[in-house]
Amino acid sequence: MSFCVEHACRSCGSAQLAPILSLGRTPLADRLLTAAMLSAPDMTVPLDVVLCRACSLVQITATVDPALLFGGDYPYFSSVSETLLAHARINADELMARHDLGPDNLVVEVASNDGYMLRNFTARGIPVLGIDPAKGPAAAANRIGVPTLNRFFGRELARSLVAEGRAADLVIANNVLAHVADLNGFVAGIATLLKPDGLAVLEMPYLADLIDHCEFDTIYHQHLCYFSLTALDHLFRRHGLVIGDVRRLAIHGGSLRLYVGREVGPGPAVRRLLFEERTHGLDRPEAYATFAGQVEAVCQRLRNVLAERKARAERLAAYGAAAKATTLLSYCGFGRETLDYVVDCNPYKHGRYMPGNRLPILPASRLLEDQPDAVLLLTWNFVEEILAQQAEYLRRGGVFIVPIPEPHVLDRPPTPAAETPGTLNSPRLAPRPTGGRIS
Repeated sequence: MSFCVEHACRSCGSAQLAPILSLGRTPLADRLLTAAMLSAPDMTVPLDVVLCRACSLVQITATVDPALLFGGDYPYFSSVSETLLAHARINADELMARHDLGPDNLVVEVASNDGYMLRNFTARGIPVLGIDPAKGPAAAANRIGVPTLNRFFGRELARSLVAEGRAADLVIANNVLAHVADLNGFVAGIATLLKPDGLAVLEMPYLADLIDHCEFDTIYHQHLCYFSLTALDHLFRRHGLVIGDVRRLAIHGGSLRLYVGREVGPGPAVRRLLFEERTHGLDRPEAYATFAGQVEAVCQRLRNVLAERKARAERLAAYGAAAKATTLLSYCGFGRETLDYVVDCNPYKHGRYMPGNRLPILPASRLLEDQPDAVLLLTWNFVEEILAQQAEYLRRGGVFIVPIPEPHVLDRPPTPAAETPGTLNSPRLAPRPTGGRIS
């Protein structure tokens, strides 16, 4: 069996799981098809979301074999995105300056991908170690001089590294915690790997933004969990770690950055956000009561927008063969009858096909060669970068249809919003942050 359905919370083990949303059976995201695979049926797995009443963790119930999801020819390479590269560089520069890191320290990144983050440390002569289970990205990191283990991380690997004298001053884990089936083993591994005065810095998409901005397409089988600070606080305290500080970030539609250690207490930003989550009921099923209806309403509006354009004989394409694209296309029911193809900047994906609908994946340059009437922007979390990149397509009269949080059309690159604090405000659950610290 390549997947199983969980009946207990991934964090605390409670069986008190309240249903929130069902997206039906969907293909596995990032399982891009070669031409030879087109005749075989897709593996589809239920995509059902629940809330743990005991510890507040929102999670899906199906667990797919991690080797199937992340092994083999996993196609995600972080360095393809200029936005991610800039985000990582700013974070790394701040960590190096604030913690006075140098040649006597060790920085370990879990899920280090192609070295996009750690290369900022190696450029300053700071020893690093990357850990990533995906063979292609790990090999790419080693090629650029970022030493990387092609392994899954957990308690046992952490013990081995410490036994080898490789305890970490700084552990980085960006956008990986949601992918981990054994949450407790992973966090126990961080606690084991950290020196007594070490710091762990983690980023993950923020549940409040997902709910408030109807980011349902970020729900897919690699993302097992959707974190509130409340659920994270329970998880880390279980392993002797404390969240000392938190920031809300704009990236990926709204994220949290945690600063975690042993010799710390929760700072004012942590206490404030925990209070706000309690106030808004993120620990209770009632806070999610309307979410499923909102998801269906957004999908129906998007179906209407594309159907109207098809009725005018417009040619439609899509941008971004990302994991989130699989969820949106599958749940909304878009295939070759609606879209001609998908373009993407990642050359690894070119010549492959999307799972489920079999849409071909082509280079982004195809938009200028073909000039479709409109492009559905599936990677809406990089809207500024992509629309700036496609300025000539827009100048020639093309438009982008952005599906989230509400379907809308852009015919010019948007102006980035100014920074705002990232607290939760009423009556909306969470304002879309544009960066900055909660303090």
